[in-house]
Amino acid sequence: MGLLTNLKDSISKVTDRLFSDSEPKRIGIYGPPNAGKTTLANRIAIDWAGDTVGPESHIPHETRRARRKENVTIERNSQTVTIDVVDTPGVTTKVDYKEFLDHDMEKEDAVRRSREATEGVAEAMHWLREDVDGVIYVLDSTADPFTQVNTMLIGIIESRELPVLIFANKTDLEGSNVQRVANAFPQHETVPLSALEGNNMDEVYDKIAEYFG
Repeated sequence: MGLLTNLKDSISKVTDRLFSDSEPKRIGIYGPPNAGKTTLANRIAIDWAGDTVGPESHIPHETRRARRKENVTIERNSQTVTIDVVDTPGVTTKVDYKEFLDHDMEKEDAVRRSREATEGVAEAMHWLREDVDGVIYVLDSTADPFTQVNTMLIGIIESRELPVLIFANKTDLEGSNVQRVANAFPQHETVPLSALEGNNMDEVYDKIAEYFG
């Protein structure tokens, strides 16, 4: 009798998993170019899935297509959340090929890269309007957060009523000003971190589990 009961319980659990609507939530990592989005995405993926999402670079617009790491399960304080991490291209109002020339790139390559980056911005906007369930918004805490792009993107996120966490990244650098980031968007919680150095990642994961779980 006990064996039969255990078997029924096992079948019930499998059935619940198969027919539940608890699909992984698609969490888009957004922000301006060179804010450290891919560095953060890779940090999350390595810590919880043992793999990276994509290459990192100091050159703007290294990420020119959205990249996705599926089924990343984060366990924090008895909370478990499974997400698909979507690393999106940096959003800007204009991509100028001349900015790539400063990185010893030939003009032909710079023009091609700027075209790809522009297409990537359009793709990132499509994901934001249609395909993400929540947003991690990454800002460089050494830079001015009061920009047209940041205001626009936060406005779109709010209009979709998406849960959003703002991460003030690069706290390891001189000139970091987390409070300036927090003051720019006081309606949302700001979490300081250094994705490169791995500083404050415990709080980062606590907040991800809390907001998106």
